[in-house]
Amino acid sequence: MKSVSVRIGSLDLKNPVIAAPAEHLILEEGIVAAIRSGAGAVVGKSTNESDAAKAQLLQAEYTLLDSDWNPVPWNGDAGRPVTFLNRSGLSPFPWEQWLENAIRCEALAVSHDCLFVPSIILSDIDHAVKMAREIEAAGFRVLELNIGTPYGKIAQAGAVSTEQLGARVEEIVRTVASSVSIPVWTKITGQSDKVSNLASSAFKGSAAAVVMPGRQLGMVPDLETMAPVLGTSCGVGGFWNLPMTCHWLANTREAVGQGKPLIATNGARDGHDALRMILAGASGVAMASEVMLRGVSVLTEAIGQIQQGHESL
Repeated sequence: MKSVSVRIGSLDLKNPVIAAPAEHLILEEGIVAAIRSGAGAVVGKSTNESDAAKAQLLQAEYTLLDSDWNPVPWNGDAGRPVTFLNRSGLSPFPWEQWLENAIRCEALAVSHDCLFVPSIILSDIDHAVKMAREIEAAGFRVLELNIGTPYGKIAQAGAVSTEQLGARVEEIVRTVASSVSIPVWTKITGQSDKVSNLASSAFKGSAAAVVMPGRQLGMVPDLETMAPVLGTSCGVGGFWNLPMTCHWLANTREAVGQGKPLIATNGARDGHDALRMILAGASGVAMASEVMLRGVSVLTEAIGQIQQGHESL
């Protein structure tokens, strides 16, 4: 049996499947289930110091749209293909409680040969540095710094960040990465025609890996209400995004070379999609929407499909 282990910078993962953060990874029980699914890494639901960002979670809404853009019930029996439309927020827990929960999850992850990844979303850079240092002091092996949420321009000012300028990406990453000795994975936006440049800028700032490309904003008018579904523009994703993700992976891989880890996100439904992203240049593949909809068995099945794919090569 061929090994499907991968190396992300200085860290080894038993497989390239990464459970990406969303509402199902807020509570410990969700994180525990993802760890036990066999995933190579699990990223907990992000946090920061902004009360406004936490409050957004209270207004979170999710819907599925079929191929005719009609809402369908949110459950594991939903057909394929579907489009995901949502408004979301950050973990509702106070910082100290969030950190305590994460420490327990890290201990479990270690016992399952899984990498647990605490994640912070940029609001204020000084607070981000403080949190990064506390995360390192608590014994975590890695940190995700998310500067590419889809909501930065429509959320309350200062709640979250959607960074679209290369120079600023480099500056932010360098500031946080230089404050700690653990690797910093940087998540960047897909809302740009220069995604590869943003990734290159993150690496210039000493990112250990780049998670890319983040979701787009989208809006679908409802023909009955004549108003946007969910009332506004939302984060949007689905199977149809895989070609764009693979495009940016291939372009970025060409730009940064083979030695820089790229973690794909946005569009992978199963192990076959993950393999497509790996062929396009990804070192690992993060999955969230399908897992939130259908459960952690999506992760386990994806790992099996990747194993079969490797054995056939």
